[in-house]
Amino acid sequence: MKRTRIPLIALVAAGALALSACAGGTDTEADPGAEESAPSEEVSFEEGTTMAALADAGSITIGTKFDQPLFGLVGPSGVPEGFDVEIGKIIASELGISEDNIEWVETVSANREPFIENGQVDIVIATYTINETRKEVVSFAGPYYMAGQSILVLADNEDIQSEEDLVGQPVCSVTGSTPAENLAELGAEPVLTDTYSNCLEPLRTGAVVAVSTDNVILAGLAAQNEGEFKVVGEPFTDEPYGIGLALDDTDFRMWINDVLEASYEDGRYEEAWNSTAGTILPFVEPPAPDRY
Repeated sequence: MKRTRIPLIALVAAGALALSACAGGTDTEADPGAEESAPSEEVSFEEGTTMAALADAGSITIGTKFDQPLFGLVGPSGVPEGFDVEIGKIIASELGISEDNIEWVETVSANREPFIENGQVDIVIATYTINETRKEVVSFAGPYYMAGQSILVLADNEDIQSEEDLVGQPVCSVTGSTPAENLAELGAEPVLTDTYSNCLEPLRTGAVVAVSTDNVILAGLAAQNEGEFKVVGEPFTDEPYGIGLALDDTDFRMWINDVLEASYEDGRYEEAWNSTAGTILPFVEPPAPDRY
């Protein structure tokens, strides 16, 4: 996977075109009207901690999605935009790292744990559901958002109203994702690909009857293709989004939790939401981090 160092802009274009491949570096100027997460001027961390190493290096590598509208999407500007991206900026700023020193790596569902384990990224913020199986190989800060699995169908489909209607039906999801596992347990016939944007053409052609993943991801896909798709039914799972990092790096995990809680209190979290996913979805109070 090619790594790309690119400066970021803070506002999200909800209707941007999804790109599945890793983006090349670009020197785009920041939107003069955008709010940026300014790095902390003075930071000090205990020697030997991950925070100290990153602060001394002056850079951080963050894995995120490149094809998820509202959360992590590479748009026409060639830079990733979305709520997960903004959370990454907040964390970097508390390390004293400026936005142009964040290295963004495209991280799809199937490679999130390997990228963390192999040290290809420092953290992953990529609509990443916390579960016990994943916690055997990586650690999680957060959760910072509570999503839920739902269903996307063609706009004129009246046959599918809930997860019960998916039993025995071909449904598209993503390899290595929690939603794919849930579909199999439900009795649907999962049709798997590497990114959710790749599920849309099979849905258009009738190769699958639905796409199923977290409601916030589906809402972004529907908004990006206005009038073509709709989200149906109520969410049928709880999907706590966390920030993945190296297993047993307790100090770093606890520090990120501190940063998240501080952003809840000072308004940076809500500002990040309102400028990205909040253009489509209502704001809800964030869950308390699980300090396991």
